[in-house]
Amino acid sequence: MISYRRRERVIAAALTALSGYVDAMGFIALGGYFVSFMSGNSTRLGVGLESAWSKAALPAMLIGLFVAGVVMGTLTGQIARDRRPSAVLVLVTMLLCIAAICHDAGLSYVAVMCMALAMGAENTVFERNGEVTIGLTYMTGTLVKLGQRVTAALLGQGDRFAWAWYLLLWLGLVVGTLIGAAVYARIGLDGLWFAALAAAALGVAAHHYIGANAPSFPVPRE
Repeated sequence: MISYRRRERVIAAALTALSGYVDAMGFIALGGYFVSFMSGNSTRLGVGLESAWSKAALPAMLIGLFVAGVVMGTLTGQIARDRRPSAVLVLVTMLLCIAAICHDAGLSYVAVMCMALAMGAENTVFERNGEVTIGLTYMTGTLVKLGQRVTAALLGQGDRFAWAWYLLLWLGLVVGTLIGAAVYARIGLDGLWFAALAAAALGVAAHHYIGANAPSFPVPRE
């Protein structure tokens, strides 16, 4: 992350907040399953397969939808070329709007499906040479990078404050989750309209501040 420009880092942190917001809503609505954190769903899938096959169906579906969202985002980026980040966020905005409309129509499970698609697509915003350069919906790799940068700072190696950007990324997810849970407690999945509005605003920001030739940073891995 540290090899990205400052404005791009801020957009990345805002996108993690958006994913946390949406995931909190999905987690509560589904009673403990995720629309963006597929490691958690993979664990639920494995446990479900061992205990009762019926319990494995939902996490399996969510994982499949998330991957389908990644495919949709990647294809959108391939078509958009130089405007890939903003084009992908237009896709994310559309999926979140469809999710909100489906919820208003009483189709809550369809809404959740669109949420998983949107979160998969969001992960393709930061991509170089066919590889995702930052995962926006999972933080394990980011926390590993945070620990490595803290170690480097303690040893006097490199930028002493490089760790702060990884901390910001993680805090973005946590704060977004907190806000999503609070909004859901008051208006339920109607709060998806706020998520769609945020995605649209970030799409505008990406159009202006994430260039086609922006530098990349190493891929954080779970």
